[in-house]
Amino acid sequence: MRLRLPAERPTEPPTGYKIAHPVLSQDGTRVGFTGVSLGGALPYGVLDDAACVYGRRHRPPARLCDCGFHCVHERSAAEALLCVAEHRAAMLLEVSVLGAYIRFERGFRYARQRVRTAAVGPCACGARPVALADAGWGRPGWRALAPACAGCVRARTSVPLAGFARLAGAGLRVSADGTGVPPGGRVAADGRGGPAGARVPEGLGVPELVAEAALLQARLDWFQTQLARLGDRGTEEGAGS
Repeated sequence: MRLRLPAERPTEPPTGYKIAHPVLSQDGTRVGFTGVSLGGALPYGVLDDAACVYGRRHRPPARLCDCGFHCVHERSAAEALLCVAEHRAAMLLEVSVLGAYIRFERGFRYARQRVRTAAVGPCACGARPVALADAGWGRPGWRALAPACAGCVRARTSVPLAGFARLAGAGLRVSADGTGVPPGGRVAADGRGGPAGARVPEGLGVPELVAEAALLQARLDWFQTQLARLGDRGTEEGAGS
């Protein structure tokens, strides 16, 4: 006789932790996340339902399949995954486990989730990030993003942290170095590689506005440098003719 664990009926949704890469849609109007393991080919939103990655028609999480969202119980276990080289630019997510779920020793496999918070790590140079910028890879229709400081954003397609929270919706909170960025405000990315931050987000505090200003200044400095180089090149060509 095969014994089964009793069914759980929690009064509140269980909390779990996971890591994922932030992504921006090709047209710059939507954001989401893509996982780092089995379901990485299927970007998902802040509030979303799981789908079977094998294309089967059963409802996740099926007991005889690996489908469904995955998370771990302990925050420290998810943080440990960020030590892996290919995961250094990923976000640390705190999620609410919704719908049916299967509990395991280290985590859950479940049908539906809400991403409550997303913690952003430092820029590749080690500085505090002010935006999420094009990481140089992606999925069909989605650009992967990575944390970027004001000096490293340059002309890459990017979304300020507050802009990412605004596009994500559903009350998502984004933090960098432990400082929360509240959702809300207009999006500052144009999705075509143009300067982010052209429109100042509404309802932001001083730290977020300072970050927006630093991002704009960094882009302006980069464009001025490029113009100076083009001017020097034109002078050299004129002198040699």
